Amino acid sequence: MSNTAKTLAVAASVAAAMTAAVATSASAQAKEKCYGVSLAGKNDCAAGPGTTCAGTSKVDYQGNAWTLVDAGTCAEIELPAMSDGTERMGSLEPLERDLPA
Repeated sequence: MSNTAKTLAVAASVAAAMTAAVATSASAQAKEKCYGVSLAGKNDCAAGPGTTCAGTSKVDYQGNAWTLVDAGTCAEIELPAMSDGTERMGSLEPLERDLPA
């Protein structure tokens, strides 16, 4: 293999790695933590005291459990109303509602 071919192969590998890194960081930046929108056991992380992380929420729409959603969509996610008829919405901060007993 000639030096030119080796140089081209290395350059292509570096370009591919850089493209993958940029795509990964761009998609990570396009997400945000949304509290109170996940179903029981379907959260991405943070489900309050006594839990470890992903999949540890105990109740649907648990206020202190978050899920990654597309940036800017958290408050727009349609959720069923609470048992008293109050509207339930996602939040960028932990909520005090729908916590396990």
